Amino acid sequence: MKLSGHDALDRPVGEALATRRIKLPRRVVERPLRQVGRRVLIALLVLVTTAMVVWLDRSGYHDNADGKVDLLDAFYYATVTLSTTGYGDIVPYSDPARLANILVITPLRVLFLIILVGTTLEVLTERTREEFRLKRWRTQLRDHTVVVGFGTKGRSAIQTLCATGLKKDQIVIVDPSAKVIEAANADGFVGVVGDATRSDVLLRAELQRARQVVIATQRDDTAVLVTLTARQLNRGAKIVAAVREEENAPLLKQSGADAVITSASAAGRLLGLSVLSPSAGTVMEDLIQQGSGLDLIERPVRKPEVGKNVRDVEDLVVTVKRGHRLLGYDSSEASPLQAMDRLIAIVRVSPGAAEPAGRSE
Repeated sequence: MKLSGHDALDRPVGEALATRRIKLPRRVVERPLRQVGRRVLIALLVLVTTAMVVWLDRSGYHDNADGKVDLLDAFYYATVTLSTTGYGDIVPYSDPARLANILVITPLRVLFLIILVGTTLEVLTERTREEFRLKRWRTQLRDHTVVVGFGTKGRSAIQTLCATGLKKDQIVIVDPSAKVIEAANADGFVGVVGDATRSDVLLRAELQRARQVVIATQRDDTAVLVTLTARQLNRGAKIVAAVREEENAPLLKQSGADAVITSASAAGRLLGLSVLSPSAGTVMEDLIQQGSGLDLIERPVRKPEVGKNVRDVEDLVVTVKRGHRLLGYDSSEASPLQAMDRLIAIVRVSPGAAEPAGRSE
């Protein structure tokens, strides 16, 4: 096998061996340290307020040690009172002091406890909520798309899938970099941190229940290993892989890939076509960019089209797929159209349309 380029497996060991876990997209929330810092300030404010209340009414309190209450004693009393320790060495004995304890200090004590206990409860609640979301996600995930690699090729593939109507919650991204998965989460995708050549990582992505798999790694040998693992876990999924070197494409197909795209050769051909005819290159780029201008789609033959000639179909048909055979529009075998045929056609996308006309099955 001819190798080229670099892949995520060549990244630093500490990053490549990051904890393999699932990361669901998270709503934008305030930073945890800022939340804790704000609560600490509120707790200190409550403590100071309580101490000032005691110190201003210090004549109504009695200290068993020396009989009087100074500023230090006020802070000491506020601390043991708010923390519900209550040693009893400083006590309110006047009616105003006792009334202040009932109406002011007791509510401040409750507020203080809420601040301290609330932080712990929030952490536990957040953890429980995350586990519940993950369990629900696993239960509801069916016939989804697993994308291995969130680089340039992976992002472009996802953009095309989303342009054809695939929802973000039906896409799971696998990448060994935690930073890359965080970027995917920010875009609204579920991510799995880990090496996709390992079956346990792909199982975390629920690949065994996926409908299709897109392999967009940077190294061809990595793509082969991922394809072998994915095909072993899911015999019926459609696997599409990208390779850099054209001579490695047959190996990917032997490993179980249904379609193999040679990225370097495809880009080179598009460059050559653009040199010969810039207009033709523009049209080809428009065809492969879903959701705008002209789109190349695959759809089934509709009932009114059965028995018709290929040229009589409303859409511009370029190929007829009959079983495992691809018949050109000018082939004598392509017409008449049969009920089980599928058409690969060029359609015009209306501005603002969710998907090209005629894509529905």
